[in-house]
Amino acid sequence: MKYSFIVPVYNRPDEVDELLESLTRQAITDFEVIVVEDGSAIPCHDVCEKYRGLLNLHYFYKENSGPGQSRNYGVERAKGDYVLILDSDVVVPPGYLQAVEDELNAHEADAFGGPDAAHPSFTPKQKAISYSMTAFLTTGGIRGGKKKMDKFYPRSFNMGVRRSVYSQLGGFSKMRFGEDIDFSIRIFKAQLRCRLFPEAWVWHKRRTDFRKFFRQVYNSGIARINLYKKYPESLKLVHLLPMVFTLGVLLLGAVALA
Repeated sequence: MKYSFIVPVYNRPDEVDELLESLTRQAITDFEVIVVEDGSAIPCHDVCEKYRGLLNLHYFYKENSGPGQSRNYGVERAKGDYVLILDSDVVVPPGYLQAVEDELNAHEADAFGGPDAAHPSFTPKQKAISYSMTAFLTTGGIRGGKKKMDKFYPRSFNMGVRRSVYSQLGGFSKMRFGEDIDFSIRIFKAQLRCRLFPEAWVWHKRRTDFRKFFRQVYNSGIARINLYKKYPESLKLVHLLPMVFTLGVLLLGAVALA
């Protein structure tokens, strides 16, 4: 088997339903799906049961330990040559796995990732959140944009890794925030082949309201500080763009109210 999808989930059965449904529409069907329930109070077991005959699906429940350790748990049970790591709040288009296959056939890679986009059905609030996380103006294109101010680091919402490489690097660390960037930094430090697959994109719903979104951004700030402490060379000018953008919006608002 070539591919294993790894999906950690915590209290999001509705999102898992959407993701699994989208995986049933893949043009390439020789893959397995491993759902790791990370100690959820609202489990998605019944949702997974709906897809037993439609997908090669394996469901595991474990005590809560965070997404990074849940991904490691899933990879330990995977059989594919490549593990494809997705967040539970993404939906994949029908051509996703074909795009991955085409890129790997063209040029081999030890690790890779794809960008994310807003679905037309997203609410204006969801689209605004998506723009703030993906636009060149706010992130410098480092999350998979066509224009980039820094090299692309795969992130856990849409990441692929050769399973042998995953084991070689020891999987995700125990960092609570920023564990995916930590993993990507270790990929580059090991001088492995890591590429952006621009056509292997996903729809990413992220947080559905601004309160949850701001909490996510706050946690991202904590992650960036912890990453800087661990890898001082990792801090780049592009990482200041979200702060500059936010201050600019606040300043424009103050000027408009003056």
